[in-house]
Amino acid sequence: MISKVPIIEQCTVSTNFRRGVMIEGLAGYLERNKNLVFPHRHNFYHLLWFTQGGGTHTIDFETFEVVPWQIYFMSPGQIHTWSFIGEMDGYVVNFDADFFKTFLLQPDYITLFSFFSGLVQDEVFVVQEKERGIIEEIFKRLQSYADDMDFARISLLYIFHLLEQQRDRSTVLQDDTYNHTLLRNFLNLIESNFRTLRLPKEYAALLYITPNHLNALCREVLGTSAGDVIRKRVLLEAKRLLVIRDYGISEIAYELNFNDNSYFTKFFKKGVGMTPEEFRRKHI
Repeated sequence: MISKVPIIEQCTVSTNFRRGVMIEGLAGYLERNKNLVFPHRHNFYHLLWFTQGGGTHTIDFETFEVVPWQIYFMSPGQIHTWSFIGEMDGYVVNFDADFFKTFLLQPDYITLFSFFSGLVQDEVFVVQEKERGIIEEIFKRLQSYADDMDFARISLLYIFHLLEQQRDRSTVLQDDTYNHTLLRNFLNLIESNFRTLRLPKEYAALLYITPNHLNALCREVLGTSAGDVIRKRVLLEAKRLLVIRDYGISEIAYELNFNDNSYFTKFFKKGVGMTPEEFRRKHI
């Protein structure tokens, strides 16, 4: 099954796009992309910082009220839509998945930042007042030096570090590189195997650790069990497929490797609180 949720490419939405990155004022970006209000995916990283405006935006079916100084981050593949109200302003940055890879010794370095975890609860927050002036000045300079790719990379990394420092450190892995790498590998394995592997012990075996170790890590960092992390990823994919009109419930159940529709419906209702049909009617 090939997902028919539109995948938006960088060149489609970005003006002044140069060698993998675009930095633009929000007002101009929205004016050029005013029809892009339907659910869609990106094949690039996307961050948006509101300095004024209202309304809502939705990432992977989690809806957030827009408030000034709120920032959100999106990783490739996440589903996104918005409904903005009033005069919007701020900054938008789009950059390709490999934008930092040849620049840094550690290719997956940006995944160390909590807001690039792919978990929606980590991706949306308000920038603290003491950092706002610094970050806005950097965004302005980035627009002026759009051709200097090294300056863009260094500046964005500096912004990421400023934002990471203001996060609740109790939810971040701080300096525990081993556990962070372990958790990231677990999430990456889920992304590749959630259709066929559903048990924590299967992922623990791939990570060469015990299921108890994996569960303890997930509870400490994510506040939930390893099994729940796996189930949530399956449910997310089910939701993504349900917003596509062309797919029947039986097709989605088959795509997600459920034996029959009734088991899929029971699994979905237990996790979401409504049947797949009810979810589809609500979101279409």
